[in-house]
Amino acid sequence: MRVLIIEDEHKIAAALKRGLDREGYATDLAYNSDDGLDAALSGDYELIVLDRMLPGSLEGLEVCQQLRTNKIHTPIIMLTAKDNINDRVAGLNAGADDYLVKPFAFEELVARMRALMRRPGEALTTVLTAGDLTLNTTTYEVRRDGKLITLSNKEFTLLHYLMRHQNQVLSKNNIIAHVWDFDADILDNTVEVYIGYLRNKIDKPFKSPSLIHTIRGFGYRLGAE
Repeated sequence: MRVLIIEDEHKIAAALKRGLDREGYATDLAYNSDDGLDAALSGDYELIVLDRMLPGSLEGLEVCQQLRTNKIHTPIIMLTAKDNINDRVAGLNAGADDYLVKPFAFEELVARMRALMRRPGEALTTVLTAGDLTLNTTTYEVRRDGKLITLSNKEFTLLHYLMRHQNQVLSKNNIIAHVWDFDADILDNTVEVYIGYLRNKIDKPFKSPSLIHTIRGFGYRLGAE
């Protein structure tokens, strides 16, 4: 999952990035409204965390409005120190999907993010399934044929992305854009290496048919043959 945080307080932004990185998200940062708007318009994000009071030519409400005007429908959680009802209504009316008042618990932010990023078909469950492979987005447990599989954070993030787009062919560039953040040091074979790690853990040890497939010249697909 790739997330954009637009927050001018560097300590808060850094703390959120560290926490979200540990949760398996690929996180980019912007510290003012202009850079944040540019990133949100040009990047492919699953969710945006947007502070209401920002330096730059726009405030957070206006950034939100600009994104909606430009047909960017990415879920937005607005952060603010303003907690009266009129401020919350203004944020939601500007196009925000959720509104979180500072100070907040990091666990609550993550829970709200998960709720917003669930596709309609996943709304009633936190478990993704592909054949006999399951991935629990709440407990972070991955199992195949009932056997628990231990993955690193990045392996889990990659598998999560593949399972959310089951039976779709995903290019290397598409995978990089959603699994690694903008500042990550990506080598030419990074995706191949991590696909190899996943195959060694979820395909090779099992008698079940392989789930990860290379579509030569195009990318990778997770699903039954």
